[in-house]
Amino acid sequence: MQQPDESQLIRDETGTQTLIGYVVDISDGEQGRCFLDIGPQHTNRHGVLHGGIAAAMLDNACGCTGSLTVDKTGRAPFLTVSMTTHFIAPGRAGRVWATGTIKGGGRSILYIDGELRHEDGTLIATATGVFKRVPQEKLT
Repeated sequence: MQQPDESQLIRDETGTQTLIGYVVDISDGEQGRCFLDIGPQHTNRHGVLHGGIAAAMLDNACGCTGSLTVDKTGRAPFLTVSMTTHFIAPGRAGRVWATGTIKGGGRSILYIDGELRHEDGTLIATATGVFKRVPQEKLT
């Protein structure tokens, strides 16, 4: 994975993003991505990436992918209707990348798949989800 363009990164936009420490990368323009440098604060008692953090990254990458369909800044709100996560391999120290890919849907509901990979290419987890576009006026 190439080094991201700093002008295309979203940092500390939400409390969850700040707490976990992942960074959103919208440089692709179609696929939402986020990355995390795994530290001891991200691991479980076995010393590997906690499954909840892996799922949160997949959720964010998929939601950002949905957002990019209507807003090139990646900030249009999409909510997760459902998401299933499959854990494939342990997430070891280093950088991990979550990426979303649209598989179908319409104007307000999208079906999006996600992958979480270690920087060495190892597939850590996958997700399939249903994401709903939320008009801005519905959030207030």
